[in-house]
Amino acid sequence: MKITVIGAGAMGGATVEGMMKATCFDHKDIIVSDPSEVVLKKFSEQGIRTTTDNAQAAKEADVVMVVVKPWLVEQVLKGIKDALNPERQILIVIAAGIRSTSIQEWLGTQCPPLFLCIPNIAIAQLASMSFLVPCGAEAQQQTETVKAIFDSMGNTLITDEAHLAAGTTLASCGIAYAMRYIRAASEGGVELGFKADQAKDIVMQTMLGAVKLLEASGLHPEAAIDLVTTPGGVTIKGLNEMEHAGFTSAVIRGLKAGAK
Repeated sequence: MKITVIGAGAMGGATVEGMMKATCFDHKDIIVSDPSEVVLKKFSEQGIRTTTDNAQAAKEADVVMVVVKPWLVEQVLKGIKDALNPERQILIVIAAGIRSTSIQEWLGTQCPPLFLCIPNIAIAQLASMSFLVPCGAEAQQQTETVKAIFDSMGNTLITDEAHLAAGTTLASCGIAYAMRYIRAASEGGVELGFKADQAKDIVMQTMLGAVKLLEASGLHPEAAIDLVTTPGGVTIKGLNEMEHAGFTSAVIRGLKAGAK
């Protein structure tokens, strides 16, 4: 299966890096198209076929991924329109806020079976939380094929288009929110007496431990919190102080603002 990735910026580049690390892709079957020669050089040096010709790259692929900024999607799709083959190709568009109806209008009868997808940049480390929306894939096998691509680089949830914005803010934007907590807790660690790098490592390992405990136990986070909060203890005092400052409310408000 030949996969073309059009757009190798932050998200597109992370996706290509993930495919290079996943065991189910052969480097010779990946084509990267981007206008930046600097970006292309990085991938060509690792055995990936590269080009600046979007249309030619699209023509050769079984799966075409368009991973560009939202305001470039229409231009890029119209530029490859004549190279697309709806009979044998699958089209995946990774761009926030782009509706399937717009894509189908831009491509008309040249639109292959379409999937909207929102991963996050952890896809480069095979740890993305990706949201996948089938928008015209008539065969279940097509959906399974696309889901398998993203499952090889993390976890994938098949959802509907109405929930894609929520998924974007919860996981794609959400990874930045998680990093902001790491930064804040690390700065607190410095104030408590640790060196900056030590504090960051402590916080990251602590977050990793929290995730693994929740995965292993299946507990609701609040139930897991109850296991480490003793009456009158330091943990509950710290949690309550965070809540007085609006911790939970701030997170929810941030997520809702991102979804808008």
